[in-house]
Amino acid sequence: MLSASLRCARRHTFLTGIAAMATVGTPGPPGVPRHTNRLINEKSPYLLQHAHNPVDWYPWGQEAFDKAKTENKLIFLSVGYSTCHWCHVMEEESFKSKEIGEIMNEHFVCIKVDREERPDVDKVYMTFVQATSGGGGWPMSVWLTPDLKPFAGGTYFPPEDGVHRVGFRTVLLRIAEQWKENKDALLESSQRILEALRHTSEIRVQGQESPPPAKEVMDTCFQQLSRSYDEDYGGFSKSPKFPTPVNLNFLFTYWALHRTTPEGARALQMALHTLKMMAHGGIHDHIGQGFHRYSTDQHWHVPHFEKMLYDQGQLAAMYSRAFQISGDEFFADVVRDILLYVSRDLSDQEGGFYSAEDADSHPTTTSREKREGAFCVWTAEELRALLPDPVKGATEGTTLGDVFMRHYGVEEAGNVDPRKDPHQELKGKNVLISRCSPELTAARFGLEPARLSALLQECRQRLSSARALRPRPHLDTKMLAAWNGLMISGFAQAGAALAEQEYVSRAAQAAAFLRTHLFDPDSGRLLRSCYRGKDDSVEQSTVPIQGFLEDYVFVIQALFDLYEASLDQGWLEWALHLQHMQDKLFWDPKGFAYFSTEAGDPSLLLRLKDDQDGAEPTPNSVSVTNLLRAACYSGHMDWVEKAGKILAAFSERLQKIPITLPEMVRATALFHHTLKQVLMVADGDSSGFLYRQLPFLASLERKDGKATAYVCSNFSCSLPVTSVQELREMLSP
Repeated sequence: MLSASLRCARRHTFLTGIAAMATVGTPGPPGVPRHTNRLINEKSPYLLQHAHNPVDWYPWGQEAFDKAKTENKLIFLSVGYSTCHWCHVMEEESFKSKEIGEIMNEHFVCIKVDREERPDVDKVYMTFVQATSGGGGWPMSVWLTPDLKPFAGGTYFPPEDGVHRVGFRTVLLRIAEQWKENKDALLESSQRILEALRHTSEIRVQGQESPPPAKEVMDTCFQQLSRSYDEDYGGFSKSPKFPTPVNLNFLFTYWALHRTTPEGARALQMALHTLKMMAHGGIHDHIGQGFHRYSTDQHWHVPHFEKMLYDQGQLAAMYSRAFQISGDEFFADVVRDILLYVSRDLSDQEGGFYSAEDADSHPTTTSREKREGAFCVWTAEELRALLPDPVKGATEGTTLGDVFMRHYGVEEAGNVDPRKDPHQELKGKNVLISRCSPELTAARFGLEPARLSALLQECRQRLSSARALRPRPHLDTKMLAAWNGLMISGFAQAGAALAEQEYVSRAAQAAAFLRTHLFDPDSGRLLRSCYRGKDDSVEQSTVPIQGFLEDYVFVIQALFDLYEASLDQGWLEWALHLQHMQDKLFWDPKGFAYFSTEAGDPSLLLRLKDDQDGAEPTPNSVSVTNLLRAACYSGHMDWVEKAGKILAAFSERLQKIPITLPEMVRATALFHHTLKQVLMVADGDSSGFLYRQLPFLASLERKDGKATAYVCSNFSCSLPVTSVQELREMLSP
C-alpha cells in the first residue's frame, strides 16, 4: 500500500508515463461564483472547496451510483484532501475550466471524495492505481464502470497535451470514445483487474503458521534501517525525507532490549540524532511551532509546508520518549513547542483537534494567487527591517538581525536551492534552519550563551507578531476520531514524561470530546468525523460516517495512554469496550488479523488489510500492542491469542521485509516478552503512577527517590522492590 506520507508529492500517471510540470491556469473574475453544485451540502472542507466548480460533482453515494447505471455512464472518481497542493493545482487548471467541465458532465458521472473522510474508498482505488502504474498519490484520478470497477487511473493530469505528456482533456475524450466503441472489452478488463486485486491484496495466515521469532525479526529490521540511515543528517533516505515516527519508535524499543550492546547504542544514536536534526531543520517551524509534513531535501531544510495533526501527535510522543531516555531538556522543549502549536492553532473550543493547515497561502492581502510556504518564509530585507536594534555587549555594529540571520542560515539572495523550487515560489526567500550551534553563534558575536538564547527568543516573538499580519493558510476544521486519538496519546505521554498535569488534562478534554461527538452510546460504536460548523459549533453529517478500523485502534491506544497518565478508571473501561467492538466489526476469523473496514457495504469492492507502516502505523500493527495491554489490564487472555494470530498472518512479510512494518516488529518483541507494569507508591500509598515497558527505566532511575516500587504482571502479584538495581533485574527480558 502507498505510504500516506507521500501525499500529493507523487504526480505519476500511468496513462502518461511522465507527468510534466503544471502550467498556470488563468483565474476567473473575482466576485460571486458562477456555479454551485451539490457539494455545497457537504461538511467536508475538501468537498466544499469544489462546490463552485462547473463540474456536476456528486459525493460518494447511492445517488451517483444510480445515475451511472440508469444513464449507462462511466464514473470519474477524484480523490484528494483539502491541504493537498497538487489537488489545488488540478482544480485551478481543470476542474474550474468551463470547457473541461462540460466534457466531464457530458460523458461521466463525476464523484469527489475526501480521502481523510473516506479512507476506505481511497484505499480500494489507490490499490488499483499502484498495481497498474507502479506509483500513486493525490489527487487520485480513476475511471470506473457503472458497477464501480476500475479500469484506468492515475494521479495529477495537466489540462493540455505537451511534449512527453497527455493532457486531462485528451484522456477524458479518449476514455469516453473507448466506452462508446469497446464497452464489452472495458467491462471484461475491469473484471479481470478486480479479480487480480482480490488475489494480490489478500493477507491471511498460511497453514499452521505461528508468530515469527522476535530476535530474528528485530535484528533484520534493525539491520535494514541501519543500512538506509543517513549518518550525516539522520533519517532513512536522501530525499524526500519523512519524519517516520514508526522507525524511531522501533529504535527506542530495540535499544531497550539491547542497551548494553553496540547495536543498542547505535539504535539510540540513530533515533536521537534524527530527532535533533529534524528540530534544527526547516521542517520545524521555528516561528510558529510544530512540524511541516516532510522535507524535499536531504538536510531537513526545505519542507512541504502543510502541517498535519497526525504528525504532531506522533512526534510529541517521540520527543517525549527521547527526553525520558536521554534526560536532555532539548527534547522536552520540542515537546512543549509542538503542543503549544496544537493548542493554539489546531484546537476546537469544544476540545477536539482539527486535521491540518495548508501549505499554500496568499503572500499578501492583495495577492490573487496562493504560493506554497508564503506564510512561513522571509527575505533578508524583511528580517533586517524587523530586527534593526543594536545588540549591547556584542561585537561593534551587531544588530539583532545579524545574530538571527547568522544563527538561522539566512542569505541575502535567499537560501532555497532552486532545484527544490521548480515553480520559483521561494525565489529570494529564506526557510529558517539552525545552521550553527548556540555556542558557535554566541562565540561569533562575543555573547554569553544565555544572552544569545534570550536574544533569539525576542527575535522569534517579533517575527511571530509580524507573521500574524499575513494571510493565514487554509485550516481544515474536520475532526477525525483516529487522528484525535494520535494527538491524545501525544498529550498524555508528554504529560507523564514531563510531569505536566495540564497536558494530561488536555488529553482528557479531547477524550471527552470524542465520547460526546464521535461516539454513539446507543450502538456503542465510534463515528469517523465531525466538523466545525456555524458559530463554531460542532456539526455532524446528515448521515454520519461510521468509524473505521484505524479510528478504533488509535482511540483505544489513546485511552490506554490516558489511563496510564491519569489512573482514571473510566478511560480504561471505555478502551476495553471499544476493543470488544473492534473485534466484532473487523476481525477476520478465517485469515486472522483485522480488516480495515466492516462487512456489508456493497460499494466497497475489496476488504483490505494494510501491510505497510507509513506516516501512521498500520492499524494491525498497533492492534497487537493494544490487545496485549487490554489482556494485561483485564485478564481476558483471548486477546493475547488474537495478538499472536495477527503476527502469524503477517509472518512472511515480517521475516522477509520487516522494515515495511517496524511498528509490528516492535509489537512482536512485546508479544514474546511479557509486558511489565511498574507502580510507584510512597509510604504504602496504593495510588501512584504507572510506568510500562523497558524504555522508561531511565526516568525511573532519576525519579524513584525513596518510593517503593511494585512490579505486577496482569495484576496477579505485588512484589516490593527496594532498589533500582533490583527493579532492573526483575524487568530484564
